[in-house]
Amino acid sequence: MSELSRDPNLQSLAEAFLRAAQRQEDYTAFTTTFATIPQELLHQSLVTDGQRLAFWINQYNAWFLILRRDRRIPKPQVYQQRLLTIAGQSFSLDEIEHGILRRFRWKWALGYLPHPFPRPLIRQLAVQKRDSRIHFALNCGAQSCPPIGFYRPEVIDNQLALATASFLEAETQVTAKTIQTSRLLAWYIGDFGGRKGIRKLLRSVLGPMVKQQPIRFKAYDWTENFGRFMPSGTHPKE
Repeated sequence: MSELSRDPNLQSLAEAFLRAAQRQEDYTAFTTTFATIPQELLHQSLVTDGQRLAFWINQYNAWFLILRRDRRIPKPQVYQQRLLTIAGQSFSLDEIEHGILRRFRWKWALGYLPHPFPRPLIRQLAVQKRDSRIHFALNCGAQSCPPIGFYRPEVIDNQLALATASFLEAETQVTAKTIQTSRLLAWYIGDFGGRKGIRKLLRSVLGPMVKQQPIRFKAYDWTENFGRFMPSGTHPKE
């Protein structure tokens, strides 16, 4: 194994990997290390949901930059094909997002239906409890996507809370007659508990101005933007 693979802290490696991808530095040593780590180390290092969330969110965001920005893999192949290797196993971005992070939910079911036949490995690696806030942490390289942060298991709950609040505050406009918010919430409406759950979430972030106004979902800006990162210092460090 490489020198990097001797460091058993996979969380630190995943964060450093994402930083290298952000800066467009040479990340070959990281991809080689993650490809060759033993599966046993992967399972031993990712026990809690916090550990799984932080590791796989960082992996997803790093790999999307590499596959789409650097290798120019077209859509939808960039999501669907198993183009990355971790612990000797090939994964797709869809498997990370919808299999591991969403606990094998069917991609096209708005969050209401599970995927009927996930791979056994995906079942083993998936979070135990779904957390809808991951949708505000994953970046698909579009102008309307949430910005990328660097996630750590020991503070992941606070980080996801901050990412959620930051995104919804920026993307939601409330008037006396209507609420305009990101279409991202409509695509995964089941994850958020339906319209009632979305309203509750918006009220928790934006306060009493959110009443019973109709909720409308804005058009999504798919203009590519690979530079959307959380400002330094946005996320808690310890």
